[in-house]
Amino acid sequence: MSRIVLLDSGPLGIVTNPKAASPLYQEGKLWLQSLPLKGYIVMLPEIADYEVRRDSGGSSNIGSKSRK
Repeated sequence: MSRIVLLDSGPLGIVTNPKAASPLYQEGKLWLQSLPLKGYIVMLPEIADYEVRRDSGGSSNIGSKSRK
């Protein structure tokens, strides 16, 4: 029987944040890397992927979308 970990946008955002240096982010990345070694299959819903991509790209593009 497979053991599956389904990531929501919160944990996914923690482990994919390239600028994070706090212990929480580092521990999250280590946790995610350890799951396959323990026999878990890591999956994420498509909506979680969309939310994380929207949040990471949306804040940097706000200024470029506005016109004066």
